[in-house]
Amino acid sequence: MSIRIYIPGDSTALALGADDVAAAVTAEAARRGVDVDIVRNGTRGLLWLEPLVEVATAEGRIGFGPVDAADVGALFEAGFHLGESKHALALGLVEQIPYLARQSRLTFSRAGVTDPLSLADYEAHDGYKGLRNALAMEPAAIVAAVTASGLRGRGGAAFPTGIKWNTVLKAAGPQKYIVCNADEGDSGTFADRIVMEGDPFMLIEGMTIAGLAVGANKGYIYVRSEYPHAIANLNHAIATAVQAGFLGQDIMGSGRAFDLEVRKGAGAYICGEETALLESIEGKRGVVRAKPPLPALAGLFGLPTVINNVLSLAAVPLILDKGAAYYQNYGMGRSRGTLPVQLAGNIKHGGLIELAFGVTLRDILFEYGGGSASGRQIKAVQVGGPLGAYLPESQWDTPLDYEAFASLWAVLGHGGIVVHDDSADMAKLARYAMEFCAVESCGKCTPCRIGSTRGVEVIDKIREGSERPKQVILLRELCDTMLHGSLCAMGGMTPYPVLSALNHFPQDFGQVSEDQRAA
Repeated sequence: MSIRIYIPGDSTALALGADDVAAAVTAEAARRGVDVDIVRNGTRGLLWLEPLVEVATAEGRIGFGPVDAADVGALFEAGFHLGESKHALALGLVEQIPYLARQSRLTFSRAGVTDPLSLADYEAHDGYKGLRNALAMEPAAIVAAVTASGLRGRGGAAFPTGIKWNTVLKAAGPQKYIVCNADEGDSGTFADRIVMEGDPFMLIEGMTIAGLAVGANKGYIYVRSEYPHAIANLNHAIATAVQAGFLGQDIMGSGRAFDLEVRKGAGAYICGEETALLESIEGKRGVVRAKPPLPALAGLFGLPTVINNVLSLAAVPLILDKGAAYYQNYGMGRSRGTLPVQLAGNIKHGGLIELAFGVTLRDILFEYGGGSASGRQIKAVQVGGPLGAYLPESQWDTPLDYEAFASLWAVLGHGGIVVHDDSADMAKLARYAMEFCAVESCGKCTPCRIGSTRGVEVIDKIREGSERPKQVILLRELCDTMLHGSLCAMGGMTPYPVLSALNHFPQDFGQVSEDQRAA
């Protein structure tokens, strides 16, 4: 009987030498006459341990990591293939690693567990149960279930998914579309990639259910070009689903149709904005559209369109399988279910953490992240991507909740968290936010296009010490113009990192803090 060994094939593990590890395991096993079955699974999200090699045993999967190809011989010598945990890289039962055991894995329950390209493995782990239930329901009932679950967009605006779906369901049109925004461009984010590389059938199932719910028979997944492995896995999974009857003109013999296609983006950050994304799919330059009309009424090719983030659509199969109440039971306030938090930057244990809304930033930084990788004191934490606010320590006990963060003039966004220690220059980071906006702006509106360019110049003058009081006033006025005058969130949210850095870390701008004034 062969020994099953799991070696991740996702981008992170590959970048760290997983293919070399797999080749070394194959060669060493052959040399020793050991029969092994290597499964290229996805990542579990414990990225500081990648490549994380797992060996299946009667007690569960034993983990070893991070494994280098040079370690393989010694691992075999220590009996790792027999589940022995005597090697220094041994981690014990993977499911019992505290980082993983303390999570609430709903969307990512299969991440790292299954072979992402195996439909049989997906179905063996509750895959397509949600779709089977949806096929027995009326469209309005599917929409009602998603609405009752409390699921909200996991992109930036956190708009209730059920309300968006209901608008498209009731909209008139000869054709409707489902569009998945997989243009994951925010700094410190990788949850979408983990879904697409590690559990692509889940996203396909979620989009198919969305199609049934609103009467759409065509869907597009818009994936950033920097994700070649995700694109390959999605295309493979789509072809498999079509062949098995889960996609196509007669889904599971129901007489209902849904086709799916992957579209590759061209590297523009602005195409993460939903209307610029639609322009790109249509073959045009990625430029933001004015609203109204809303995409739900006049979206792709001018027709009613559901646009959701990967994580929103990936949560749908579980809701249709377990029920709205099951999902709604997680979280707090109006933030229901779980939030996949992506921990990156200067942090000891970076990775993916899926938790119910309500956990604090401090718990994530220290209970999961283990503090800074440098060993220095953490100074600032940016939440919500490059347009998210910088949070000082005084705000780290705020629960991760959309409304709680809004009260701080901050955003949860896609759940990306980037950590900076006390060596960070916040004025330099504020300048980067303005420069990023200037580079990535679609150029359609003046506050974003010109405001960001002037913002870089003003911050440079502040850092040089040139008439600082006047320049700080000018910077605040400039941010106000961008905040209220920009056409989309690109220019409208750039003031978040700039003003939060200026307000919470005035010393980095050559300003006197309120505490210093009081003293």
